[in-house]
This record gives sequence, structure tokens and C-alpha cells, in this order.
Amino acid sequence: MKKLAIIVTHPIQYYVPVYQQLAKACHLKVFYTWGEQGATSKYDPGFKKHVQWDIPLLDGYDFEFLKNTSKNPGSHHYKGIINPQLIGSIKAFQPDAILIYGWAYQSHLAVLRYFKGKIPLWFRGDSTLLDKGTGLKQLLRNLFLKWVYRHVDRAFFVGSANQAYFLRFGLQNRQLILAPHAIDNSRFAADRSDEALLLRKKLGIDQDALVILFAGKLEKKKNPELLLHAFIDMNIDNVHLLFVGNGELEAVLKQSIEGLETDNTDTINSPLHTKIHFIDFQNQTDMPVVYQACDLFCLPSQGPGETWGLAVNEAMAAGKAILVSDRVGSAKDLISEGINGNIFISGDLTDLKNKLLILTADREQLSAMGQVSKEMIQNWTFKHQVNALIKTLHEGH
Repeated sequence: MKKLAIIVTHPIQYYVPVYQQLAKACHLKVFYTWGEQGATSKYDPGFKKHVQWDIPLLDGYDFEFLKNTSKNPGSHHYKGIINPQLIGSIKAFQPDAILIYGWAYQSHLAVLRYFKGKIPLWFRGDSTLLDKGTGLKQLLRNLFLKWVYRHVDRAFFVGSANQAYFLRFGLQNRQLILAPHAIDNSRFAADRSDEALLLRKKLGIDQDALVILFAGKLEKKKNPELLLHAFIDMNIDNVHLLFVGNGELEAVLKQSIEGLETDNTDTINSPLHTKIHFIDFQNQTDMPVVYQACDLFCLPSQGPGETWGLAVNEAMAAGKAILVSDRVGSAKDLISEGINGNIFISGDLTDLKNKLLILTADREQLSAMGQVSKEMIQNWTFKHQVNALIKTLHEGH
């Protein structure tokens, strides 16, 4: 059985199911470069709280925690991952190929440089070209990225925007293999409707009301303020807005709602501030309930640094219509405009409002779009990722 080494910072809920399936098809070993600290509850600056995922992340595959000697360990900066023993550990394992998740850490880049030409080097990342940088700094970065990717033999791209990124920085089509971004579709599709109804009741949302959901970090990159402003401007009767998550913009968003309480409101509609709701960060086992309590999922990201947006996969698996900005990496792959949702121009308040008005105008059509989403996402699975990796491993590339 062929051996595959995976280099990644820490256990990630979206990646572990792939490792578990790979372990059944090859001799797999995952090297966690953050060290044991990366598997414990840790402070997430985006959510502004400590996060410990509530699904098992260390079962069903072989792994090793590397000693991380960084003075400031973490995946948020280049010198946060320093593993003097990593190259020796990989050599002792004697893999037939090495798959590296992300290059922007001292140890990961060292592996690329050391094993180039010795063992096939594979790469996994989900960067895009959606952030249009200019100037000398961007030019230097482009040259550096071309140098980095010259060390890569195969890159497993997550979707079309990611594929374009790899091509831009020197990789050839023959080196690129689709291994689509995926989530546990079955877990998000499992019927949690009774719990979803209870959640709506707890929030004071009528059963016949429409709910627009934003779920994620309340940060500038994801631009939840734009969605809030659009919702306030529209003030549609019997439509609610639900924010699920925490982050740097939480206080700003909530202050905006407090200001509405003293405003004059349309006497026909419910007071606007009663139709906007906030829930703290919810863990993985609770998120299917949240998605199933809504009717339309909206991700209004503006970047920089927004990549795929795996929350889109989750909402689709839960059978929901989708509205995203054109800065979301999955937009072109997962959204068929007018079929399972829509795409608006990032930062364009008018375009966002127009698309929201169209999507919320017909509940039956919105529900039908959600069913299309559920069918579409069945083609984006962990199995597809695993098959692409195993096929390439057996081919010896």
C-alpha cells in the first residue's frame, strides 16, 4: 500500500473526514505542525472567543504532533510554525508523495524546498484572484508566488476561481486536478426541522415568516454591515434577519439595532428592530439547526482574503437558496443565478437590495431554489476529493 504524508497546521473540521477516508485507501500519516496546542481549545481572533469544535477530529487515521519551537505559535503568521524535526520525521515515514496544505509557514515552505525533486510534492490551498492588488508590492508578491509554486508537482484545486489562481502563478493545466471543496452533506441535510421550529419560536419568529441568515465571523472581510443596511432600507413585512456568530463588528451591528428602537416605524409592519436577531457562535453539531431555521443564506463578503466560503456548501446541503457577493470564491461554481440563488456585486448596496427583493418576493420559488441547492451540492463531496488523491497516488505523480 502506497504512503501519503500530509503536512497541515492543525485538525480542521472540513479536512479530517478526508483523512479518515484516505486512511482506508492508502498508508496515511498526517503531520500536525502547530503541535498539540493546535488540537486544543484556542482563541480565534475572528470570532473573538475560544473555540473547541464539538466533533471528533483525531479518530480514524494516523497522525503525529510535531514540536513547534515558535516563540509565538499559531497559524496566523509565517514564523508561527517552526518544526526542527519535521523533515526528519517525513524522511523516516518514507512517503510516496507529500501533500502540503498552505505554504505561508516557515516549516511548510522548508518542506517544499527540501523535497523538491526527491518526492512528488502536492499542494492544497483555496486562494483566488478576486482581490485585485496593484503596485510594486503586488508585483513583488506575484514574483514570489511564482517561485513558490515552481516547487509543486501537483495542485489539487477546490473550484474554478482557485484553478485560475494556480494558472496565474505558473502551474500548468496538466499539473492541476479538481478535488472539490466539501462538507459533510449528510449531517447538514439530516432532518432537524423540529429543532429549527423551536429556534424560530425562541427568537419570536413566526412560522410563516421568511428568514435571511448570515452565519460566520462578524468581520469586515465578510461585510455583514452591508447586509444589515440593505435589510433596514427594505424593511419588508414578515421577513427577518438573523446573524449567527461573533467578531469585531458585533458591537457596531448591535448598536445600529438599538438606534432603530427610537425611530418611527411603518405602522403596518412590525417594528424593524424586532425583526433583526443575533445568536452567538454555534458549534458544528448545532449549525444544521440554524441553517434549517432560515430560508435564504447570504454571504456578502468584500475581502480581502475571502476564499471559498464553505458555509455556502453547508447552507446548500441544508436545502437553502443562496445569495453571495462576487468576491466569494464558490460563487461561480455553486450559484446558478435565478436557479438556486443569485450573485450581487460586492459592496453594491443597491444591487444587494434588488437581489434580496427578488429572492424574498416568492416563498414557494425560494423553497424550490433550496431544493435545487440540495441536489447540486451532492456533486461536491469528500469522496470526490479522496478519489482524486488516491488516483494520483497510484499513478505515481
